[in-house]
Amino acid sequence: MRGRICSILTVAITAAGLLLATSGVFVTTSSPVSYFDYSSPASYFLFLMSLMLAMIAMLTSGLSMIRWQRADRQRTREQLESDGCFLLSCLLSIVVPMFFAFLSLNCFVAAMATVGFYSSNTVCRTLTALWLVIYVVSIGSTSMGLVWNYANSSRDALN
Repeated sequence: MRGRICSILTVAITAAGLLLATSGVFVTTSSPVSYFDYSSPASYFLFLMSLMLAMIAMLTSGLSMIRWQRADRQRTREQLESDGCFLLSCLLSIVVPMFFAFLSLNCFVAAMATVGFYSSNTVCRTLTALWLVIYVVSIGSTSMGLVWNYANSSRDALN
């Protein structure tokens, strides 16, 4: 179990690190072309939010990973069986980093959509709309797949 949790946290750290680096580039540099200006207040604020949320995701994921690496298997099992608050704490140590990474990703997507839709270039606006549709469909299909797997596993557990 500990290996699987650390694997999940590693993925969260990697995703947050990529978002941190990419958002950092957009926050600290100016646009190389005139029709793709990402220094407007709205997009700059969203890139900055993405940057901060990615930092929080990396910090919480790293701290959670340290916690799980140092956890004693027997003591953890005893605490899980006896205390509901400990279970909640364990679940939050896994979910919180993923939540902040997901929020960071959504801020980044919103910033890129803002930049694309406010572009003076028609091709940029069209590609932004196509990219946004693909993003929404991807999130929707992933969510539906997760719900489908959960429903099947719940059904199998009841039988």
